Amino acid sequence: MSRSQIFSGSKFEDLAGYCRAVVDGNWIFVSGTSGHDPKTGEIEEGVEAQTNQVLKVIEEALHEANSKIEDIVRVRVFASDREYVWPISAILKAKFGHFSPTNTTLITGFADPAMKVEIEVTALRQSDQ
Repeated sequence: MSRSQIFSGSKFEDLAGYCRAVVDGNWIFVSGTSGHDPKTGEIEEGVEAQTNQVLKVIEEALHEANSKIEDIVRVRVFASDREYVWPISAILKAKFGHFSPTNTTLITGFADPAMKVEIEVTALRQSDQ
């Protein structure tokens, strides 16, 4: 199976020369994804809205890779402030709680001060898909 790339159309992909996801065999590696709408570049203010937008973009990339959210095996969460960890975690538990991937959460700064959260995931497609 050859390696393929998935693009969301985000200005950041073009700016930094990367793709939203790389599919290599049954592995899918989704780049760090912010709460920006990839088509408009807009970002909502609230951490909950940003987290939901992040998950929407990630799910779209997984779908394009013939995968699904339940195939995620690892999550890395980057939050701009420790006060955001709990609201982000609550959304992730609602989304991932029934299959529980591994998770690392870090507090960090971002180039865009409007960003409150960025998430990257690794997924392993099941062979029967």
